[in-house]
Amino acid sequence: MSPLGLRQVYDRLLHAQGPQGWWPAETPVEMAIGAILTQNTAWTRVEVAMANLRGAGLLDARRLADLPTDVLAKHLRPSGYFNLKARRLKALAAFLADELDGDPSRLARMPLDQARARLLAVPGVGRETADSILLYAAGHPIFVIDAYTRRLVERLRLADPTAPYDDLRDRFERELPRDAALYNDFHAQIVIHAKDRCRKKPRCQACPLRPDCAVASGGTE
Repeated sequence: MSPLGLRQVYDRLLHAQGPQGWWPAETPVEMAIGAILTQNTAWTRVEVAMANLRGAGLLDARRLADLPTDVLAKHLRPSGYFNLKARRLKALAAFLADELDGDPSRLARMPLDQARARLLAVPGVGRETADSILLYAAGHPIFVIDAYTRRLVERLRLADPTAPYDDLRDRFERELPRDAALYNDFHAQIVIHAKDRCRKKPRCQACPLRPDCAVASGGTE
């Protein structure tokens, strides 16, 4: 196998899959809500919960913050861990309503480090969730590391997949141009690739990364 650079990985995925146009949300606040709901669950289940919120007119930070937790939890049931997510979503919604006039895109007005620190101070918002909001809702150039990214770097032997979150994020940001649009689409490409081909039990046929993959080349998962 020849070692791939991250830009080569992105270019191959883009050529195979086309631009992704992510995140799948109509507004920045809807995107931020989705970032909470997608924790530890599949997006298909999140979509059902999002449809519940949309139907109830609850895709609004202040309305979510003011809603009783048990009522919100009922809407979130399809997403799993619905009681926990109701508490987390209310905490994020209160932050957005009180500090950003309900609009997470206003985080773009802050320096990245400050915006990230503010989000990480919200109960239930970890690094992956915060960085997703910063990238997709506010347009900050920060790379999102998720389980799919760790799977990819392990199989392509790009980095230690067990490395701390910020170490892996730094690896991507050092090797790639500092470009929010690039980070946006690259992360989306990884997600789609992991769902369609690079699954836990991979589908290696027609994979654009197959020649450089440890699994496809006979290595172990």
